[in-house]
Amino acid sequence: MDSIQFYGTRRQSAARSVSTQESRDLRATGESSSSSLDPDIARCLFEEGAFLFFLDVPQRTEFGIDCNSWNVGEKFKGVKMIPPGVHFVHYSAVSQDNVTSPRSGFFRNFRHREVVVKRWHTLREGVHEVPVPEEEVDRLRLNVKNLDEYLGAYPYDGYKKWVSLSNWITEKTLARLNPTGPSHLIFSVQQLQSIPHVFSRKRRASDEGAVGEEIPTVSKELPDMKIIESTRIRFCDVSSRSFLQASSPADITKLHMDKSLVLEHVVENEFDGVENELLGEIQFAFVCFLVGQVYDAFEQWKRLIALMSGCEESVKKRPQLFLNFIGVLYYQLREVPRDFFVDIVSRENFLTTTLERFFSTIATMDNVDGGLRKKADQFRRHLQKSFKWDFSSEAGEDAPTIVEL
Repeated sequence: MDSIQFYGTRRQSAARSVSTQESRDLRATGESSSSSLDPDIARCLFEEGAFLFFLDVPQRTEFGIDCNSWNVGEKFKGVKMIPPGVHFVHYSAVSQDNVTSPRSGFFRNFRHREVVVKRWHTLREGVHEVPVPEEEVDRLRLNVKNLDEYLGAYPYDGYKKWVSLSNWITEKTLARLNPTGPSHLIFSVQQLQSIPHVFSRKRRASDEGAVGEEIPTVSKELPDMKIIESTRIRFCDVSSRSFLQASSPADITKLHMDKSLVLEHVVENEFDGVENELLGEIQFAFVCFLVGQVYDAFEQWKRLIALMSGCEESVKKRPQLFLNFIGVLYYQLREVPRDFFVDIVSRENFLTTTLERFFSTIATMDNVDGGLRKKADQFRRHLQKSFKWDFSSEAGEDAPTIVEL
């Protein structure tokens, strides 16, 4: 195949606080981005893969797909040879003095041979909300081969890692979680709108001290702001608040010790009984944080990990779910530094205290699936060796405290 170039410089990928892939240069007149790709695979991807045209993107804009990003050059018009499946496209505008704006992006499930066309909106510095006319899409589809030199090849060398981070995200996951706004854009910075103030009124007193007519007063406070609902990621509620309000004292006590009631409710009511959708949401939240730089997604990811680690009855009821959960967590933790989860103030590691309960539950409970118990023990030893995390306390935070009198 012809030389395939991105006409720009490849940047450090994803969240800047988390290194996910080493940088490489893809110069406009230099080496090919697919030089190391097997010719048969390249040919198959070109014929069967998807194409993303991103038109009118300004030069130096930071553009990426999955765990890769670049500063695009003047000839950039999109990406070709995208493996069919779910991908995350993201971008950040870059000013003349090289100031990078907050990241935005969107998930899309690319089909075989699909041609997707987006256009850059100069004022919004992002995807244009108005869809590209179908006539223009057809014209680009018919001229794909002629536009080959303007399309960068999907970085297939990182595809295996991307699959390990997104293999449980389905079309149903995207339909449930994506924001409802145009193009289903996900913003790293919350999109807010102001709420008009309700003017207060006071009475004007007369010289004699009598109460006179009412006059409006202008509030000197800052305007009230609220999140634009169409930009909110629609994460499921995994808190225990709603259960605690409608539960008996015995159920409340049980719920504090075992979160299985919450997990079963979420699976049956939020996911229509499809338990693997919970894994999809864990991966969706992690990618939104790692690549999309969305902090709220990190908070949801922590809540989901705490939920999975706090169940006892569900461990026996859904062993395959927890087997898959260990696999999901294994690949996610490969992408973060060792001390990432350590609280700066207390020096307490969130995952150590959370997973300590998870490992203890599987190790001490009766009638736990043998394969799950073996996998959990292997994962615990892997974390101890790789991260130097201590899971020596079997009872964890639920252990009784002995006070000497």
